[in-house]
Amino acid sequence: MGRVTSSQFTPPGPLLMSGAFLVSGVTHLVRPAVFEPLIPRALPGPRAVVYVSGVAELVCAAGLLTKARWAGPASAALLVGVWPGNLHSALDATAKARRSGGRPRDVARAAAMWARLPLQIPMIRAVLSSSRRAA
Repeated sequence: MGRVTSSQFTPPGPLLMSGAFLVSGVTHLVRPAVFEPLIPRALPGPRAVVYVSGVAELVCAAGLLTKARWAGPASAALLVGVWPGNLHSALDATAKARRSGGRPRDVARAAAMWARLPLQIPMIRAVLSSSRRAA
């Protein structure tokens, strides 16, 4: 039995992210209305943006699963690219919570939307770790 090296194993971060991209990408294509509120109003054609981002997530999922060199940087770029949509969603949720007079469900949703923003950082680190292993 030969020596086992760390390069023979898939780190859990990229594998987990490929699963997340797969589920999210399919949802983008099957139920685009779920994601349309996340699209900043300044962008034209929210449905088209949702479809394009869904396909991009599926492509990134495949790249991460196959350990393609481009997958880490492409996935990181995708995560950075959707960050404004997540910010838009957090701002909208906060406005809704204020309009509702602080109804607990609306406040909880706003809190979850704000909590999601810094989570992009470990997600980006996870996908970039796949590039280091593919090199």
